[in-house]
Amino acid sequence: MKNYDVIVIGSGGGSKITSPAARMGLKVAVIEKDRLGGTCLNRGCIPSKMLIHPADVAQEIREASKFDIHNNPHFSVDFQKLVTRISSTVDHDSDSIVVGYSKNPNIDYYHGTASFLTNKVVEVNGEQLTAERIVIGVGARPHIPDIPGLKDTPFMTSTEALRLTKLPQKMVVVGASYIAVELGHAYAALGCDVQFMVRSRFLRGEDSQVAQEFTRVFSEKYSCHIKACPTKVDYRNGIFRITYKQHEESKTIQCDALLIATGVVPNSDTLKLENTDIKVTSKGFIDVDDHLRTSVDGVYALGDCIGRYFFRHSVNFEGEYLFESAFANPHDRPIQYPPVPHAIFSNPQVAGVGKTEDELKAEGVDYISGVNPYAKSAMGMALLSDHGFCKILICAKTRRILGAHIVGPEASNMIHMIIAFMNKDGTLDDLLNMIYIHPALPEIVRNAARRAQAEFTARATASAAA
Repeated sequence: MKNYDVIVIGSGGGSKITSPAARMGLKVAVIEKDRLGGTCLNRGCIPSKMLIHPADVAQEIREASKFDIHNNPHFSVDFQKLVTRISSTVDHDSDSIVVGYSKNPNIDYYHGTASFLTNKVVEVNGEQLTAERIVIGVGARPHIPDIPGLKDTPFMTSTEALRLTKLPQKMVVVGASYIAVELGHAYAALGCDVQFMVRSRFLRGEDSQVAQEFTRVFSEKYSCHIKACPTKVDYRNGIFRITYKQHEESKTIQCDALLIATGVVPNSDTLKLENTDIKVTSKGFIDVDDHLRTSVDGVYALGDCIGRYFFRHSVNFEGEYLFESAFANPHDRPIQYPPVPHAIFSNPQVAGVGKTEDELKAEGVDYISGVNPYAKSAMGMALLSDHGFCKILICAKTRRILGAHIVGPEASNMIHMIIAFMNKDGTLDDLLNMIYIHPALPEIVRNAARRAQAEFTARATASAAA
């Protein structure tokens, strides 16, 4: 039995504990079954954005003629070189973590799958480790739907799609979440014929008005089979044959690549938690309290495996909180999440923070909505915008910002001004009482704020007349 001060299982968000604890002089064991760096570095946000940016460039080249700039539409994409460069870059970063850990005398790195023997004893590669404090950050993996025949085929998940070095001729994407639309867009913009199979609607977690606008624009670019449910998958001679039901009619589609992007499931089932008193939810996520504590004293969990938020920026926040509260300056203050934003790097981009209009309606909140399209702004005119808008949701009583949602170019950047205001309990007046650079895209946010103010004025006028 090897004794440590801390055992960290997972090297993604868990890295927020590993190195800081080691710098405190604590003896740390870090266990990782895959490459160091977690999902984000190796098979998530970083390689996907390195693929999506060139795809966006390719799409801009194709659409340059609308600006009266004409080019050869048959430009080429060296897909193999592009993906090889991306994989080499992220592998180098991952390998550098290994080097860093090897040079730190307070860190022991175990490359293997961790499994609990008891509440405080973990086995990896035949060795038994124990520690007073254990942090679980094992993340999640792609969900594989139970479609007859699927498991006997060489389908891809996001993991394989980010390493594929040959661009398929035709790809079918099953799914409608952010992974589906990001990777599907990337492959399509780089020259693959991509078709989407959507069971209900795109981006179900988004504000419904945003999802509707996204679907309208996305469906004009790509072939989208809405209300389509796969019922069988066959694979012969390098070709997938997908049978699906749409509007009670059975149909088939063929392709040489199949991407499954139907959500994620937690990796908690790899830990043999049945040997412990650690509780999980009905969906398998590790149950934690408002201090990120599991049901076993001294064992914590964070990130995707607890099922709260599925972003690297949110697990970073959780990791920083946990390090401060349990290690650096122990205290009993619960974690308090500020407004947690998100972005979808498809085309068009989507970004949001705070409540959606659907949530406010369901909760019975009295609110004001201000919506402004990209086209009604100076920079929108320069971009020849034919889609996209910013929506700001304001509390009718306090004028506080309750949420904001943007669909269109650079949405992931523009949302940050709303994030900052919401972090400071900002109001509509704060948005109105600042000078915006003219002409710049954030004027769309200002114009949405002005429209919200106009709604306030109209409501006050109607009330006075009554």
